[in-house]
Amino acid sequence: MGRVGSRLVRVAASAGVGFGRACAGAAVCLLVPLVWAGAVVLGTWSGAEHPWSWIGPAVIVCAGTLALARPVCRAARHLVARWTGTVIPAGHRQAGPVTQLSTGYWWNGFSYERSRRDAVMDQRIRLFWSDPATWRDLRFAVIAPLTAGPVTALPPAALAFAVLAAPRPAGACALAVAAGCAPYAWRALPRVAVRFLGPSPAMALARRVDELTAQRADATVAQAAEIRRIERDLHDGAQARLVALGLALATAEALMDRDPARAKALMREARTGAAASLSELRELIRGISPPVLSERGLVDAVRALALDVPLDVAVSAGAALRLDPPIESAVYFGVAELLTNAVKHAGAARAHVSLVRDGTGLVVEVEDDGRGGAGAPPGGGLAGLRRRLAAFDGTLAITSPPGGPTRVRMTLPCA
Repeated sequence: MGRVGSRLVRVAASAGVGFGRACAGAAVCLLVPLVWAGAVVLGTWSGAEHPWSWIGPAVIVCAGTLALARPVCRAARHLVARWTGTVIPAGHRQAGPVTQLSTGYWWNGFSYERSRRDAVMDQRIRLFWSDPATWRDLRFAVIAPLTAGPVTALPPAALAFAVLAAPRPAGACALAVAAGCAPYAWRALPRVAVRFLGPSPAMALARRVDELTAQRADATVAQAAEIRRIERDLHDGAQARLVALGLALATAEALMDRDPARAKALMREARTGAAASLSELRELIRGISPPVLSERGLVDAVRALALDVPLDVAVSAGAALRLDPPIESAVYFGVAELLTNAVKHAGAARAHVSLVRDGTGLVVEVEDDGRGGAGAPPGGGLAGLRRRLAAFDGTLAITSPPGGPTRVRMTLPCA
């Protein structure tokens, strides 16, 4: 009896959850048809004898569908992501900047306008009508009531009929239909949403082109910044020491006959300066490409990095990881950035670095016991790390509630 009772409890719980999801799906799918029905009622109430009586209902139908299409699709995406974990990207085009020219006119990417307000309104209207995602949302708003709408509405409609028909046998049958369909009826919404709300191949290709264009621009900017950093370090560090070393050697050469003791002292200073210059060059090379990374691999390089950080860092990794050098470099400097943030901003005492390679790629997790509240504002280190990983189709996920802990997950696909 205990096993049967627990099974009945699970069935009842599944039916209850399914009924709630079916009601939510029906509300999303049938919102636009409610507007249509209201327009029909309005047209019937106003009377059909006037030859232009259909204009008002037609305007309500069109305006209501246009106004509700995007909110309905947004709600459908939210429900599908919450119920199944499938994320359906919206894919709407983003508005570009509106700039004022020296002539006084405003440029919005499409046309010149006399005021900023006119430029913004014109931009929004043009984006709305030219965006393929707008027509995709309208298509879903029309198709969903005809496909997923009746299926998701079946359990609540059967329950309403059961309440009205009780206690007749038809009411019991309707209640059985509602309970039996509830665990499955809601599944129609995710299937229709994935089929009709997902980006088309052309839209996916256009989005990929935009991503690659942005990544190329970011890579160009990052490369230029790195070259300027190396030039600055060489100019302010090693070059200055080498110039001083040359002057010291020239002075020692001039003093060799007149003051040998002074010349020897200058030679000792020059030797110390040469050692310092060599140390700076080694540090610079290490910042460009750590030798341990190319000689020992990613895991040993991260372990060596953990020894230099003023934290109690534990590194766990599976088998030996040997990846392409650009990917290893991106992961290494990503871990270095995260550990540096844990020291400078989070006030952490301990950290844990995990490197695992599975069937999809490399997964790196860095967790610290700091104060939390970390984010990726534009122009920050984490935003730069996200752009660096995006060049390899990688992702960066940050979980950092106030009070900690902070957990950052880097995922990079690799063959």
